[in-house]
Order: sequence, then C-alpha cells, then structure tokens
Amino acid sequence: MKLISVILASLLVSAGAFGAIQTKVIEYKIGGAVFEGFLAWDDAVTAPRPGVLIVHQWKGLGDYEQKRAEMIAGLGYVAFCADIYGKGVRPTETKDAAALAGKYKADRALYRERLRAALDVLAARPEVEKSKLAAMGYCFGGTGALEVARSGADVRGVVSFHGGLGTPTPADAKAIKGKVLVLHGADDPFVPETEVAAFQKEMADAKSRYEFVAYPGAVHSFTHWTAGDDASTGAAYQKEADEKSWQAMQAFFAGLFSK
Repeated sequence: MKLISVILASLLVSAGAFGAIQTKVIEYKIGGAVFEGFLAWDDAVTAPRPGVLIVHQWKGLGDYEQKRAEMIAGLGYVAFCADIYGKGVRPTETKDAAALAGKYKADRALYRERLRAALDVLAARPEVEKSKLAAMGYCFGGTGALEVARSGADVRGVVSFHGGLGTPTPADAKAIKGKVLVLHGADDPFVPETEVAAFQKEMADAKSRYEFVAYPGAVHSFTHWTAGDDASTGAAYQKEADEKSWQAMQAFFAGLFSK
C-alpha cells in the first residue's frame, strides 16, 4: 500500500507540471459487441499531441492500466486503454484469465481486429496528432503491442513490458513500420530463452528497428505493483526494473515523437 501511495504521489506531481489530468470512459463497438476503453489526457495542453495505446494484461482493463494511462498523460501524451475482452468482461480467477488470453493468442487475426479498433478510437480523438501514434502493453498486452506492429499499423513504435514474444507468423514482422522496444525480465520463466531467440531472429530477418533490454533478476510482471515480491513464483514486482523500464519507455517515446 505504501508503494502504491508513493506512485500515486509521483503521478500527482507529474500531472501538476502540466495541468489537470482528465479521464473518461469511452464506449465503442466492434460489430455488435460493446467495448469500454479508458482515455486520459492533460487539459492544459490545447494543441493535438501524440497518442499512446495501452493494452491490458490478462485479467482485462482495470485500475493498473488506468493509473498507467494517467502517468502517460502526465508526460504530455493522450493515453487510451484498449478493451480487448469487451465491456464487463474482467476475469478475476487465474484459470478464466488464462483461457481468455489464450483465446486471443491462438487467434491473432481476432486479437489484431480488437487492437486495430482501439487504435482507431485513439486516432479519431481531437486531442491526438494522428501522425504520432504508439502502442504499449503489459504481459498479455505486451504481446498485443507487438501484434499492433506486426499487423502493419501506422504507428511510430511499440513497447512491450514483460510480454510474450512468440508468434505463429514471424514473417509478419516485415510489415512493421515503426520501432520496437522490448523490456524483458531476464529471469522470466514464462518467456523461455528459445522464445527470446526466436523473437530476435524474427526481428533480424525482417530487418526491423528494435531494441531488447533484459533486466537482471526480474521475472514476469516486474512492473506490476501488486504482484508481490516473491520472485520464486515466477511473477513478482521489482522496483528497480520497473523504474528503469519506465525511463527507457520515456526516452523511446521522446525519440519517436521528436519530429
């Protein structure tokens, strides 16, 4: 709880440097299905600015992604959290979350459809400079950020935080238009070395512009404040990796959006 309070305090400081961070729940449709995303922006900025799509972890869009969106807004961007599962679909049990995440990992076309729809919602916002878009995500959402790139979406770059790196169609990397930043736990048991090697080969074969950063001692979910600190479980928060990865993301976005 103390850690979360510190993070929230930092969030308020960041917001104060610009103005009031505004948030809004945005409903949108894909076919006949209703989805519920989350928008955050700084109302002191009047000109259109870069937009960042945030893709949630396997339990769906929740407080964690919303706080990250506010932090992104505090950097001067517009943040929109995608809703991959649909309005009200927020699994609380591990087995249910695993089943839902597995559904989209097994059907990349469906996953990409959901991602593209959310990206379109972000790009359509009047606050957003449509030529300056990026995507980022955590765990399941890290995979999603990479799928945004592999789909050939018109984004300047994507960031994956402790995401799955595998793909059934590695040749799709040739469609990537922007840069790729992967922020990875060096000891993540859920992303084996074979998967890391396959990803690096995928990027190299496609001549993609990518950077891969592995944080020593970090396991899965190293940025998630409520993941606990027991690395032996394979998923745990690590403050140093969290802070360094956030700094790496900031530098990456600054470079992407500088022109």
